[in-house]
Amino acid sequence: MNKLLTFGVLACAALAVSCDPRPVREPIADVVDRGLSVAAQQAVLMARELENQEGRLPKCINKQGTLETSDYSWWCSGFFPGELWYLYEANPTDELKNYARMFTARVEDAKNITYSHDLGFMLNCSFGNGYRLTGDSIYRDIMLTGANSLATRFDQRVGAIRSWDFNRKVWQYPVIIDNMMNLEFMCWAADASGDDRFRDIAVSHADKTLNNHFRDDYSCYHVVSYDTITGNPHIRQTHQGAADSSAWARGQAWALYGFTMMYRETEKPEYLAQAKHVADYIMNHPAMPADKVPYWDFDAPGIPDVPRDASAAAIMASALIELSQLDSDKQDAKTYRDFAEEQIRSLTSPDYLAPVGENCNFALMHSTGNFPSDSEVDVPLSYADYYYVEALLRLKKLIDAE
Repeated sequence: MNKLLTFGVLACAALAVSCDPRPVREPIADVVDRGLSVAAQQAVLMARELENQEGRLPKCINKQGTLETSDYSWWCSGFFPGELWYLYEANPTDELKNYARMFTARVEDAKNITYSHDLGFMLNCSFGNGYRLTGDSIYRDIMLTGANSLATRFDQRVGAIRSWDFNRKVWQYPVIIDNMMNLEFMCWAADASGDDRFRDIAVSHADKTLNNHFRDDYSCYHVVSYDTITGNPHIRQTHQGAADSSAWARGQAWALYGFTMMYRETEKPEYLAQAKHVADYIMNHPAMPADKVPYWDFDAPGIPDVPRDASAAAIMASALIELSQLDSDKQDAKTYRDFAEEQIRSLTSPDYLAPVGENCNFALMHSTGNFPSDSEVDVPLSYADYYYVEALLRLKKLIDAE
């Protein structure tokens, strides 16, 4: 090729690049690092604000626009301590470690609770991450006490852990899809104690949920109540969703995460199959917005003019990243990871990631807790931040290993 022709080719190539209308995307590794940095700054500001408020833990922003907190007994109590442990894992500073220990200690009394199924959220997210990172035997003992407390809510006749104790005139033995998330705690307890009873409870609960919570399209109900004599379902409802027949977004996220996790813990192929079916339902749903942060319910009346649920997107992203590592089908695995990366890009954009020092020091904006009850609508939530940071950390480990 002569010099004149070479110059012409190079000039045309340069012109093509300069005229390419597509914006240059931020590398996903940079997105992850930026998200972790903002989350860490916000979490430290939150910890400093609550440091001298004995026993208090962040919950959400209330209708007055101020920070609402809880004590250890609220089901979300373990999320902020767990987020601090994750952030310490990403950046092991003394400040993050000290705050993680401080706020984890505030949850200890939950170990004796027998009126709630949420001890996995309370104790595994906080003490569980703390034990994983420090090996502190005190943390282990607290968790085993809590696992025994949770085991009291299992009824052999039904084969599942009871979720709620209210609304007894309607429900005999309600089990909610959220309860799948507490099974990891039971699997951990079996490994830590050598007592297979805990794992047997987890597997029984997962099997019962797989058989009774899902519709033909692999969307799930929120609540299934069982007859306490026969152990068979007598009611299927969606308590926090738009309707009994609707697909409440966070419920679908719990289902995806729960069965992905249970496949990791048991290697039962039916759990992997279920996780893949739920993932396909979520990713291909016609009501999934372009930015892949779902509306609070996939069937909510008024879409698109309804609130989003960033917490559901964070849970989905974390689950999909793990599913991408468990599925031997390389094409499906890539699809799961690509979808999760798009969710993380959206959550780490100004549309959802709060500026440092704003949003009452939560990282994410625009989550929805219980829309039908007008509770925690379009606000930050502690569990949205927890699963966002978990998703970021899971993705960072994959990127760093490549």
